[in-house]
Amino acid sequence: MILPVYLYGQPVLRKEAEAVPQDYPDLKQLVANMFETMYHADGVGLAGPQIGLSLQILVLDADVLKDDYPECKGFKRAMINPVFLEKSEETVSMEEGCLSLPGIHEKVARSVKIRIKYFDENWQEHEEEVSGFAARVVQHECEHLAGHVFIDNISAIRRQLNKSKLNNIIKGSVRCSYRAKAVGK
Repeated sequence: MILPVYLYGQPVLRKEAEAVPQDYPDLKQLVANMFETMYHADGVGLAGPQIGLSLQILVLDADVLKDDYPECKGFKRAMINPVFLEKSEETVSMEEGCLSLPGIHEKVARSVKIRIKYFDENWQEHEEEVSGFAARVVQHECEHLAGHVFIDNISAIRRQLNKSKLNNIIKGSVRCSYRAKAVGK
């Protein structure tokens, strides 16, 4: 089932997400719906708050980027209750966008390498080191779980330059090629 993507201004995007309990009903169906929603919106990642659920769950599939970023080949995951174990001090700044902030793209500095622990949809625990663009995608999605969005990482001047776009998103005056839920809609 394709779910609406919650847009900037929705309170759930600014709330710290709760841990997913092991007895969460229909978890595998939720994961399947999140992947379907993400693919329909041409995204490479989607977090629980972006579909209105304040839960520590995200899905990623960066395989589509493998030609430019070989580390993304086969990088498809469902991550439940993820925890960063390490982040490299070395960072790289690259342009990002977000399904919850349509039409906005800005350069964001992120750690080049991370080590993360999480559960998959079968409650199998994983610990892995992720680098390059795949690490960027994980960090971006995990920020949603902490109640942050990528524009929180840009300068005040860059945020000011995006103010009218942000206000249009809040007002619901943006067009998306996917189902979206703006404030008050």
